[in-house]
Amino acid sequence: MSIQAGTYRFGPDNSTLSVRTGRTGAAAKAGHNLLFHVTAWEATLVVGDAPSLELTADGGSLRVIEGTGGMQALGDDDKADIQKTVDDDVLKRQSIAFRSTHIGPSADGDGLAVTGDLTLRGTSHPLTFDVADAGDGKLAATATIKQTDWKIKPYSALFGALKVIDEVEVSIDASTSSA
Repeated sequence: MSIQAGTYRFGPDNSTLSVRTGRTGAAAKAGHNLLFHVTAWEATLVVGDAPSLELTADGGSLRVIEGTGGMQALGDDDKADIQKTVDDDVLKRQSIAFRSTHIGPSADGDGLAVTGDLTLRGTSHPLTFDVADAGDGKLAATATIKQTDWKIKPYSALFGALKVIDEVEVSIDASTSSA
């Protein structure tokens, strides 16, 4: 394992927690693929004899960073409307939590394979992902989350002709400043 033993703390000050969505449907050209940053969150990774990973995030802290595709660029009003929809209808401003149940070496031996429980809107479901050593004191992890596994109905508009794809990508790019 190339990730050094220790306790690492992450949050918006030293890391980025991102969510990416895609679009589908007959009117997909009208929508945007979205990139959100979570602005209120914290995580602790312990690497060593008793490895663990815990993350909590404020479900009301997602901010639209960019929208790609679509028939026109997203304006500030569009971003505010999207954030309100995520807050009111998708995540309902509820806290998000992840707690590892097992951490071992990744298949390539250079990182960590993490298994645990992710809780969204009061529903817990298992989640597995790898944490990679990205070099220069950086770690990277990406997980694909299928919203319906957590009883979240993907957003749709225009009578279902424009839909957010059920699978969203969550990623962390972190700096390993040891606690």
